[in-house]
Amino acid sequence: MQIIQIVGLGLVATFLALVIKEQKPNFAFLLVVFTGCVIFLYLVDQIYEIIRMIEKIAVNANVNLIYVETIMKIIGIAYIAEFGAQLTKDAGQGAIASKIELGGKILILTMAIPILTVIIETVIKMIPEF
Repeated sequence: MQIIQIVGLGLVATFLALVIKEQKPNFAFLLVVFTGCVIFLYLVDQIYEIIRMIEKIAVNANVNLIYVETIMKIIGIAYIAEFGAQLTKDAGQGAIASKIELGGKILILTMAIPILTVIIETVIKMIPEF
């Protein structure tokens, strides 16, 4: 039922933004930003629960928590970059939005290098030597 609330808020905000946009485009954009932030804040509790469950699964599976934390940070960067890029696109700044996306991708790659290194080392150890 939470999705109905989120979609309802989004539809009401969209309708209001379209009406306001004709008179005050700046206010319409602020309404869009505010609505996006409200939806994000509404979901913070669920995000926290997801993180807790993943950490619990990792502990039970004896997975090194450093890797789990890194993956969670990578996912966080992806979501934040996407959110920022969408807001920037809504403001009509597609070029800046693409730079935000590029920055997110570079940060993700930088954080993923240690994990990729471990995976490559593990695969190399599994290959039999002749």
